[in-house]
Amino acid sequence: MSAPTTAAPTPQWPGQSVPGGSYLAPPPRHTSLGRLLLMQGTAAAVVVAATIGLSLLVTPAPADYACPPDCGRPPIGQPVATNPRFTSADGAFSVSYPGPTTAYEATLEPDGVVLDLQAGDGGTLHLFGQPALGRKPRQIANDLIDEHFPDSTIAYEIPNAQVGYQPGYGAVVDVYKPNASGGSARLRVLIMVAVKHDLALIAEGAGPYHEFTPDFGSGHPSGANFFLALDMSKYVNSFMWRGDPPR
Repeated sequence: MSAPTTAAPTPQWPGQSVPGGSYLAPPPRHTSLGRLLLMQGTAAAVVVAATIGLSLLVTPAPADYACPPDCGRPPIGQPVATNPRFTSADGAFSVSYPGPTTAYEATLEPDGVVLDLQAGDGGTLHLFGQPALGRKPRQIANDLIDEHFPDSTIAYEIPNAQVGYQPGYGAVVDVYKPNASGGSARLRVLIMVAVKHDLALIAEGAGPYHEFTPDFGSGHPSGANFFLALDMSKYVNSFMWRGDPPR
């Protein structure tokens, strides 16, 4: 008769081991501080998710713009004036021009400012206004070319030309003038016109033709190809009609 087998005793408390290899693992312990941190982290995650969702709901969709005519505006902050400003006698327009310590010699006229560049290849920039009298910018530009440069030829038209952030018309013109050696000197003219309130604001720059190369001008090819063109844009964009916002 075989001897009766004795079963291994069952552990009575967590962590107790008994012969035969049985072991009861203790249950995980959570302190009150751990539970509090867990609750706080969950609440914070919920708040962040809700905030992001709310911001997505209230943020307006970006507006679509077609340029031109909607080509944006300059920064809305109050600008810092670094150059003097010409204002017409009737206050219909104004334009900034370089001050006395620059490379320009400025002459104020009733209709605007004439700037003679005293550096580089030289040149002349005329910033002025005149009544449009119902004419479009292209017609005004052509009338001025016929008046000031009757024997010239248009080299090309400027795409998306603007004066004072107002869409208009622009052209680059070639003029050949006799020189002392019996030949002819090539003069390059750039004219830009925009109209608002039946008032045309005009920038007319002229100087000796000089092709832009890596060693001259901007360092890149350019259709302008005269030295004064490098400095025209900031004055062309400074034109303002009466009632325009500061810029």
